This record gives sequence, structure tokens and C-alpha cells, in this order.
Amino acid sequence: MKQLNQFLLFILLVLPAYGHAQDKLAPVDLKNHIWFKNSIIYNLEVGVFKDSDGDGRGDFQGLIEKLDYIRALGVDIIWLAPFQPSPGKDDGYDVADFYGVDEKLGTSGDFAEFVFQAQKRGIRVIIDLVINHTSDQHSWFQQARKSKGSKYRDWYIWSDKLPKDYNKGMVFPGVQKAVWDMDTLAGQYYYHRFYPFQPDLNFANPAVVEESQKIIGYWLGQGVSGFRLDAVPFIIEIPKTGSEKPKLDYKFLMDIRQFAQTRRADVVILGEANVVPEEHQNYFGKNGEGMQMMFNFFANQYLFYALATGNIDPFKKAISETQIIPDASQWAHFLRNHDEVDLGRLSDKQRQEVYAKFGPDTSMQLYDRGIRRRLATMLGNNRKHMELAYSLLFSLPGTPVIRYGDELGMGDDLRLKERISVRTPMQWTAEKNAGFTTADTAFRPVIDFGDHGYKKINVEDQTRDSASLLNWTTALIKLRKSCPEIGLGTYKILDAGSAAVFAIQYEHEGKSLVVLHNFSDRPTQSRINIPGNKLLVDLIDEDDQKASDGKYSIKLDGYGYKWFRIK
Repeated sequence: MKQLNQFLLFILLVLPAYGHAQDKLAPVDLKNHIWFKNSIIYNLEVGVFKDSDGDGRGDFQGLIEKLDYIRALGVDIIWLAPFQPSPGKDDGYDVADFYGVDEKLGTSGDFAEFVFQAQKRGIRVIIDLVINHTSDQHSWFQQARKSKGSKYRDWYIWSDKLPKDYNKGMVFPGVQKAVWDMDTLAGQYYYHRFYPFQPDLNFANPAVVEESQKIIGYWLGQGVSGFRLDAVPFIIEIPKTGSEKPKLDYKFLMDIRQFAQTRRADVVILGEANVVPEEHQNYFGKNGEGMQMMFNFFANQYLFYALATGNIDPFKKAISETQIIPDASQWAHFLRNHDEVDLGRLSDKQRQEVYAKFGPDTSMQLYDRGIRRRLATMLGNNRKHMELAYSLLFSLPGTPVIRYGDELGMGDDLRLKERISVRTPMQWTAEKNAGFTTADTAFRPVIDFGDHGYKKINVEDQTRDSASLLNWTTALIKLRKSCPEIGLGTYKILDAGSAAVFAIQYEHEGKSLVVLHNFSDRPTQSRINIPGNKLLVDLIDEDDQKASDGKYSIKLDGYGYKWFRIK
């Protein structure tokens, strides 16, 4: 009894204090619990990565064989291009079944094994979600065109008469002639932002929205961690409000995010939306309730202008204009992707300057706005210039995205049509067909000519060479992952004391990082001012910098770069 009384007295004494301590909920630290903020994304296409069965095309079993290579590179997210059944007229982006795996790439079991093996190595998987349109061979469209009474008829967008703006707003100008075409079986015109064989889905129809949720739920159930949402502005178009300046329903992005998180709390949606800074909030959401990530196309275009001309002022302005986003949101930065280098936001004069440097021949240009070359060929295989570009990419505020083969300096094949020029097979060895396949012929030509041919550029040789671009990139990825200030912190652009030097400072949890890049091919002296005489510890070379009254004088080689931690 005495012990019971003592216990009750203890409770009476402790509970009030405990209650007082719990009168306020602990804050939610979103920044430090979002896995994609300090990750490296590696974009690849299964069909061109590694062939395991000798049929000339890459497959999931081949990709599984190369997961250790990807892990050794330091990557923690693989972003897969479409791998679902498809006629292949748009390299898989013309999806004919959203719930399957193209038999040329493997089976659903192969995909499940791939996800398991990736996760076992600490690598997450995100996949392309191409729901703006389907292939015209999809069963939905085939049934829709047969009868106005078909339940799928209203899954697409139709018109009895040819709209006046039928030839406006094409995604592929110069190749594509219209966004409305007659379907003779249906007896109506159908809408397609992309090629005629890719009819747009009608997201004003609740049944289409419900189906898109099923698709998301299905793939999350297969173990993927998120989606790269293709062609976002076209998904949220309100049908028949014009093809040049249509009305957009941004609420759909909030709804799709909420639905995805009901199936997987830590899911990520990475949006492809090439929009101006004033529109970013519509996609991220005012409080970050929209897509968690977006590609920073706006800054990317001015980055290529800076790389081509050495004029960094427009690029600095673009980084500043895209600075204010919700805390839980994140930019994805990139140099090259699977499409063309889009220069559509540049002025005509600026675009011509980039063309003159990186794509002077019309065969290198595409859609009246871009360049269809890999980074290495655009930069003339100049190692110093390439290092500058990739050091910059990994030090920009956000999550870096690299394209398969760029870690080697792979080139392009301009003999291939449109964007296929930068989608050639991965170059593994100097053996026949670059070790990509044991077949006599690969389904797509391996680059076997010039400075970027597989006998000169391949994984096997570069792995053995400590000075190779592959080993340099691996070290750079390790450096980036040791600097969480970049993905998680706040930043400001510094006055570098030189018109050619881009200097940026990051702050996070009491740590500070300063990174400088010289866009000129000539050596330059940079002078930055940081209050307090703190030591700048060089994270790459043994070139620590001391200050005089808070001022640092830092020498940079032509196309040179420096990463410092403030100590």
C-alpha cells in the first residue's frame, strides 16, 4: 500500500510538468526528411542500356546486370524512360498499355526483380508517367473511334469541324503540321498535342482521372518511388479552350499529388513543365502541395547561353528568378536529357549565338528552337569545359540529373532522326557493338566513328584510367553528396569580382559552402567578400584560402572551379 501511495504521488508530481511540456506540438522539419533533396538522379532507357539475351535490344535483365555499375557511380535514383508496350513510333512515349511491360524488354516479373535488386543496393526507381496521350493503337482509342456510343469516346477530345487554330501550338514545329486530324472511322477530328499517332486524353472526363489514379496506384504497388510526369501543361489543359493559350486547371496537380501520397507517403512527382518563373507557384503549389519537384528549364536555357558565350549575367538572373519556391519543393537541374536542348525562351539573337557555338549546322538543330547533340560534342570534347559544366550542375541549388553515358562523354549520331540522335546504346567495352549486345547488329546503331566511337569511349577503359571522365564524375558525385547544404540549404549569389565567375554561397544548419566557376577559357582572379576572417577549406585541391578583412582573392584557371567549405 505504501508503494502504491508513493507511485500515485509520483504521478501527481510528474504529470503537470509533462502536460506543460507538451502544450505545443513539435515543428515538422520537412527539409531534412525529404529523400530526393540530396540525391543524384540517373536517367536511362532500358532498350539502349544492356542486352542480356542477344536479340540486339536492351532489357531488364541486362539492366539488373549493370546495377552495380550505377551504384558505384554514386547514383541513388534511377529514372526510367517508358518501358510499357508500345508500337515504338515515338520511342515508347506512344504507350499502348499503361499496366504492362513491353515484351521486347522483358516481363512484369523482370521488372519486379529489377526494382528489388535496385532497392537492395539503396537505389530508388522513378518512372515516366506519360498520361497526356496514348498511342492510337491503344485499345481505348480503337474502341473510341468505332462508335459515338462507346464508353471510351469521351476519353479523347473530338470536334465535328476543323478548329481554326488546328495548326497552332504544335510540340514539334517543323516536323508536326497540326494538332487536329481527321479520323476517318470516327468521322470526327481528334486532338493531339504531339504526333498524329498520339491522341490526347480528355482529363475533363472523371473516368480518365480515375484511370490515371489506377495507373499511379498500380506502379506504386510495384515498388516505384515516384514519377517523372511528362508534358504537364498539356495534361492540365481544359479541352477546346484554344491550342495556343488554353486555360489550365492546376488543381489537378494537387489532386494527383494527394492521391499518390495516399498510396505511398514519400512518393515524389517530378514535373516536366517548361514555364516562366511567374508560373512556377501554380505547379509547386503555394505551400508546396503540388508537384514536389520540377525541372528548371528556365535556368537551363540561360546556362547553355553562358556556356556558349561566357556571358553569365542572364544565367545569374535566371537562378535568382527561380529562387523563391516552397520549402518542401525542389528544382531538378540538368545539362542534357533525352530530348533536344530547348532554347525557346532565349531571344532570337541569343539563340543564334548558342547555335553558332554548339550547333552551327542545321542538321544539329531541331524544332526551330533546339539542338539535338550530346554535351561532349557541343563542347568539342574539351575536357576542361566539360568539367566546368558538370561541376556547375552538381553545385546548383537542387537535385542534379545526369543522362546515361554522359559520365563517359558519349557522343551523338546525327544520322538518326530527330531526338533519337542522343539515344544510342551505352558503350561498355571496345568489343563488337560496344559490349552492348552479342547480336550481329544492335536494334539501334552503336556509335562507331569519330572521337566518340565506342573503341575510344567506353566504361571498361575509363574504369581502369584514374584520370578518366568516369572516375572524375564518380568523385564529383561523392563530393556533391558530402555537401547537403546544396540540396537542403538556402543560397545567395555572391559578387565574384569578375564578369566571368559565377559564385554562390549555401547555408544549412550552421554550415556554409562557397562554390566558384570561371566561364572564361582564360585564367581570372576572383575577389569575394565574406564577413569575418574565416578559412575557406578547399574540398578538391589543397588550396585553402585565408582572408584579409573578410576579403578573399582566388585564382581560377580557364574553365576552372573551386568548392570551399567555410571553417
